[in-house]
Amino acid sequence: MRLLLPERRATSPEDLAAGLRLGDRAPVDRPWVALNMVSSVDGKAAIDWRTEGLSGDLDRRLFHNLRTQADAVMVGAGTVRVERYGRLTKTDELRERRRAEGLSPEPLAVVVSARLDLPPDLPLLQEPQQPVLIVTASRESVPGVGDQVDYLRTGPDLQLLMAHLRDQRGVRSVLCEGGPTLNFHLLAAGLVDELFMTLGAKLAGGAHALTIVAGRPLVDPVGLELTSLAEGGGDLFTRWDVRR
Repeated sequence: MRLLLPERRATSPEDLAAGLRLGDRAPVDRPWVALNMVSSVDGKAAIDWRTEGLSGDLDRRLFHNLRTQADAVMVGAGTVRVERYGRLTKTDELRERRRAEGLSPEPLAVVVSARLDLPPDLPLLQEPQQPVLIVTASRESVPGVGDQVDYLRTGPDLQLLMAHLRDQRGVRSVLCEGGPTLNFHLLAAGLVDELFMTLGAKLAGGAHALTIVAGRPLVDPVGLELTSLAEGGGDLFTRWDVRR
């Protein structure tokens, strides 16, 4: 794996996702928010509605190591269901990396689900050591889950969610893993600060296939500035700052 920008040298997924100090860049009133996404060369974010066909070994390693850099990992209900999310920090080694970064061993899982359409047997909700905050407009609760699962009844108000995470939960950095609809709403609300984007060396096709941002146009296109570029196994690994 080679880093091409801002300098040229050998690198690795672990190196790219180390010492990022995302929380140090947070505004005073909300966490720093980074998106982490993968797409094909023709811009498709899934193959057969899952990211598995786009991600190689290097991207999967980067994916899990980026989770060692944030206080919370945010994801939409659709992505949680399709990808069958489980415990976010998969190994003791990754938990030690979080400790070395000054973070708790387990990130807070923030699941955004307007209608609370979440299956009780989802591994993420059945893991007693994984703290989960479900953000929903529903007054119901998911049956058969433990007290590690909490609720925030803010509905679709993402500004209020971010203020709650910062003020009430001490969250200074959020890594959002999609899906496209949640990405759209975060971008439309001006809440995204940077993007980690893996460009898989594949063409997927499909006029109605998912892209990393839901189909409705943003009122104002979001400008990006490339801050890091690496290559490995034919794939490109990019990092972008959002221009204000």
